[in-house]
Amino acid sequence: MAKEIIEVQIEGGKATAAPPLGPKLGPLKVNIAQIVADINKKTADFKGMQVPVKLTVDVDTKAYDIEIGTPPASQLIKSELKIESGSGKPNTEIKADITLEQVRKVARMKSSLLGKTEQSRVCEILGTCDAMGLTCEGTKPRDFIKIINSGELDSRFK
Repeated sequence: MAKEIIEVQIEGGKATAAPPLGPKLGPLKVNIAQIVADINKKTADFKGMQVPVKLTVDVDTKAYDIEIGTPPASQLIKSELKIESGSGKPNTEIKADITLEQVRKVARMKSSLLGKTEQSRVCEILGTCDAMGLTCEGTKPRDFIKIINSGELDSRFK
């Protein structure tokens, strides 16, 4: 009972039998069209975003299991702000401003964050915002993290 694991990044709802998926599935002699349809159904909510997909195929029985990850934090942030990209010069050029509530929403969507508290997960997302050239409520993300860590905003996390 050998299992083959395939991990790819696919645009939400737009998986096809073309690369990167098709060439990896072809040698396994599985129903590629059915797998593609199942992936598209599971990733439909992430249209326009790159989504990590982990496919486990039992080589003998041709049974498969699809696990959908969450898109990268930068993709979720861009989607939330409706911008196409972050700043090319994040230390000098501000691309957009994000609210704390939007950062909290992205932190809740991103299941793979390591923080144990909501504040620490928000700080992780703010780190990505910093790298993208964003501000949070008019403040640089690094400074906003210091404000969160000081406890000054605890009432906004209740």
